[in-house]
Amino acid sequence: MLYDNFIFCHNQVMKAPRRRSSHVFTISFPKEMAKQVIAVANEENRTISELFREAFRTYRSEQMRKRLEMIRTGTAKRVKRHFTEEDVEAIVDEIRSEHFSKRKKTA
Repeated sequence: MLYDNFIFCHNQVMKAPRRRSSHVFTISFPKEMAKQVIAVANEENRTISELFREAFRTYRSEQMRKRLEMIRTGTAKRVKRHFTEEDVEAIVDEIRSEHFSKRKKTA
């Protein structure tokens, strides 16, 4: 309460609007699913917001994993040669040495 009063006074003096660091969403669920959401949040001692933030992070991670897998599959179909770990190391060393020699020439 004291903090809110301080912020209010400070904002009035500074003429700065009070801004949220988060965005509020309203979502709806069927009653049975809503009961499950509340039960899981209570079981895990979390707020519903925390539960859905984690659910969204998990969803995004899974979407990125699927997209990466599609890219890998498409690349594997296009590329005829399969590189070993040693091949990759050699290519990286070659590119680094080219960049080093170019920098040395311009310096």
